[in-house]
Amino acid sequence: MENIPGLLGDPVHPVPLRPPQITVTPVDYADPAAVALRRALTAEMVQRYADRATDPAAQPPVMHVEPDTVVYTAIAVTGDGLPVGHVTLRRAGEDLELKRMYVVPPYRGAGVAGALLRAAEEEARRRGARRIVLQTGDRQPDAVRLYEREGYTPIPILPAYASLWFSRCFAKTLQ
Repeated sequence: MENIPGLLGDPVHPVPLRPPQITVTPVDYADPAAVALRRALTAEMVQRYADRATDPAAQPPVMHVEPDTVVYTAIAVTGDGLPVGHVTLRRAGEDLELKRMYVVPPYRGAGVAGALLRAAEEEARRRGARRIVLQTGDRQPDAVRLYEREGYTPIPILPAYASLWFSRCFAKTLQ
């Protein structure tokens, strides 16, 4: 599943005129579709931050998700089974951290990110987490708008991300 059709916005899977039927499905972190979606996310971030240190060796260790810290991974799939989004939660002290939230470009603005976020929050509540934290970057205004719209509030840069001066960190207290 290295190359999922439509993953990078090919014309075969254009943005639908109406929001697609989306199902968020929990999967193993090593699920082939999840791996392919994370690779697409990495490729996009390398492009967005090309003039900044993108060498994985130069990134703080927290940027590397260790599978044994992951408590939840899910993908969003369309009614016809096309994987179009990804999210992971990992342990971060007493909190859970939202990681690797990604929606393939042709499906952005169609409700996929909101569905992934709600599923992750529901799982965090089920696990008894009081708060979700996350880190994004200054070149991801679309992500910042989503998080703020969904009730996440800006917090100081999390200590683990201190070397990434362009980080934007957020938290949401779960009820």
